[in-house]
Formats: sequence, C-alpha cells, structure tokens
Amino acid sequence: MRVLHTADWHLGQHFLTGQERLTEQRAFLDWLLTTVQQQEVEALVLAGDVFDTTTPSHAAQELYYDFLVRMQGTCCRDIVVVGGNHDSPTLLNASRRLLRALRVHVVGGAPTDLAEQVIALPGLVVCAVPFLRDRDLRLALAGETPDERQLRIRDSIAGHYLALSEHDLVRRLREQDMPVLATGHLYAAGGEAREGAERDVHIGGLGVIGAEHFPAAFDYVALGHLHRPQVVGGRPHIRYSGSPVPLSFTEADDKQQVLLLDFAGAGPPQITALPVPVARRLQRFHGDLDEVEAAIMAYTNEAFALVAWADVLVRSDEPPAEVQRRIQAALKERREQVLAPRGVRHQRATEAPDATTAAAAPIEHLHELTVDEVFRRRVAGLPPERAATLTATFQELRQLLAQADPLAWGGAATADN
Repeated sequence: MRVLHTADWHLGQHFLTGQERLTEQRAFLDWLLTTVQQQEVEALVLAGDVFDTTTPSHAAQELYYDFLVRMQGTCCRDIVVVGGNHDSPTLLNASRRLLRALRVHVVGGAPTDLAEQVIALPGLVVCAVPFLRDRDLRLALAGETPDERQLRIRDSIAGHYLALSEHDLVRRLREQDMPVLATGHLYAAGGEAREGAERDVHIGGLGVIGAEHFPAAFDYVALGHLHRPQVVGGRPHIRYSGSPVPLSFTEADDKQQVLLLDFAGAGPPQITALPVPVARRLQRFHGDLDEVEAAIMAYTNEAFALVAWADVLVRSDEPPAEVQRRIQAALKERREQVLAPRGVRHQRATEAPDATTAAAAPIEHLHELTVDEVFRRRVAGLPPERAATLTATFQELRQLLAQADPLAWGGAATADN
C-alpha cells in the first residue's frame, strides 16, 4: 500500500502587504498531481490546514476542488482530508457527502460519533483525527491551575487517540495484518515551531502531547501544524510533513517536502521524503548598507519560476534618505530578480537592535495587521503562563465566533503560519 502524507497547504494565504500565494500553491498542486501518478500513490492524506482562513476566497476554494476533481483521473483511489486550526469544520464538512462519492473522505472537525473518524480503505485503516478544539476536549473547571489544566487537556487528547486505537474495527483489521495510520493537527512536545502563531495554536501554545501518547497500534502518525518537516520524539513513524510552500521568511531555508509511505502489512512503513520544487524564493537581505546593496546586486533567481520576495533590513548610521536611495536603486536595477513587498527597514548600527527595530520599521497601520498579529503583540510582554492562558481563551473565542458569524470573524482570521 503506497500512501502520500502532506499537510499545511494554507490555500489562499496573503503575504505581508497582501500578495496572494495562489500562483505558488497552484504550481505545487500541479507538481503533486504529477507526483501521485509517477509514484503510483494509492491514497493521499492531508493532515490539516487546507485553507489559510475559515472563510477562504472563492479562488482558493476553486483551487482545492479543482485539485480533487483532477485527482480522479489518477491511480490514487482514496483521499483523506482532516481539518486544521485554520480551517472551518463547517466549510470542509459541507461537501463531505458529495465528496465521499469521489472517495474523498473529509473529517473537518471532531464528530460526536468516534466511529466516523475510522476510515477503512483497501489495504489501510485511517484514524482521521482533525484539530481538536478546546470544546472537543473539556469543560472549564473553576479554580483550576494552568498546570492542572494542561495535564487534563493532555490526558484528554491522549485518551482520544487511545479510544480510536481500541475501536473494534481498528483492532479487528490490524489483527488481519492491515496497517493503521492516524492523523493529527497539533503541537507535539519537542517539535520545533517557527516564530508566530504556530506556538500559540493548541490550547495555550504548550506542547502537551509527546510521542509516548500515541498508541503502539498506530503504524504511522501523519501530523500537520508545524511547518518544518520533523520527527517527533525520535520515532521515525511519527512525523510532520511540513508545509509544501514556505509561508514566511523564517521558513525560507526549510526543505519543503511530502512523505511517501510504503506499507507491507501491519508495521511501520518505509518512508521516503520527496522534495517539493519551490516556485518563489523568500530571501532575506540583512546587514550593513554596503553588504545589503552588494547582496541585492549579486542575487540571481534563475532556479525559481517567480520573482523572489525579499525581507530587507539595513543596519547603518547613514541618513535614512541615503539608505533608501541606495537600496531602492539596487532593487530597481534587479526588479526582474527580486522585489521587496514591505519596503526597506532601517536600523541604526550604533543602537541596540531590539530597541530600534520597531521604531526603524516602516509605519504599520492597524488595518494591515491580522487579528492574530494584534493579539500576539498585546500579550507579548506578559509572563509566559499568563500569556498562554489568555491565548487559549482567545483562540477558543475566535473559533466560537467564527462559527456564529463567519463573515465577521473568519475573514479576519488570516495568519502567517
């Protein structure tokens, strides 16, 4: 049985000052379709964050559904899609009955009936666990300390996976030498998160689930949420596939990939990482004025189909007007190779970086920031424990309000990871 594990597509993401990523994401999906055919993949597993917001644009939804339709012409028999924290369970589930006729199995949110998460495919059992929201796991307890809360949440998540591993259908088919694959969209303990909302997303942003909490009955655990490909707890069968398109400058040097799994009956699969070609380079130019100017002039973009986007930070005591003049001249000269969507940031070389970065950056307006960005900045100076508690409450309220009024809240829920 040959399976392909991918996650964190974030279709419809807007970057920095509003640049859309659909061109890059379309290029990835075209490559993925070709790869499925070339590698003779029999099942595709998408472990959450199909979209970047709970109310994705029509163009982003069209990209998703068009891909599912095109997959019908390949050797891939089944597709399993679970919801992530950026996804609307309601939106994903709206088409699930129709998509089931195409052998696309969608679990947008945790269903009431546990059996709905057990999907028996030819040659594989999938325990399709989506992002588990706070309301899926517990009711608030008065007087509970943060540590007690985290332990109870961890036990609830672990109990959810244990119950699935002990489901009658799962046990019966595994006894017949059928492999079992579980999905998850969460922040596992020990995982490396990039700066931003990756750290904040799961019940306060703490890594509450470790490799030991996934039952031994699972031959492979396909994870989503962290954008860098990685193994959890030193166990090769528990993995994040990572995002196939770099979603921020902090991810520019990650190795974008999908994971090919070859099962030969029950037991861990043979795992092969397939590198994903990147259509657009996210390039950082940081340094003094001469260094940045020279680096921009020397930059070549021949390996990429689309013009690079640059993050430019100059540390210099030269007058700001001179810094802007020289760097903008270099960018103009190289405009067919690289663009700087958010302009040139200037930081005094003689001042401490942390004290001047915010002042030196271009003026930001509230309407240019996402709801998540505003909230993160508001809690940034609080003690970690207090910030974690507030973040958990904020995320839960966001999810509830987005379901109650998607146009008012879901559309503002863009984020950079």
